[in-house]
Amino acid sequence: MANSYQLETLRQAVAANRLRIATLISNLSRTVDLLTGDIEREEERAEASDVSDPTYPVLARSLRERRENIGATIASLEAVIQGTPKAA
Repeated sequence: MANSYQLETLRQAVAANRLRIATLISNLSRTVDLLTGDIEREEERAEASDVSDPTYPVLARSLRERRENIGATIASLEAVIQGTPKAA
């Protein structure tokens, strides 16, 4: 009986952790969407959308880096939920 209780408790903990991670992924995805909008507005304001352009805004460049980092975090969290090893 004790083993059955421990197994069920472990399953509940795993399910709760997956739910927390899924919620975090959802929140981070919304942040990525917001950053994308901010980048587009900054590019429109500066009339430059080519990252290699010297007049490309520093703020947009910074937001792009942040968006890429958050995207990598999302990919890592998705790998945790799927039970696959994190890609290096």
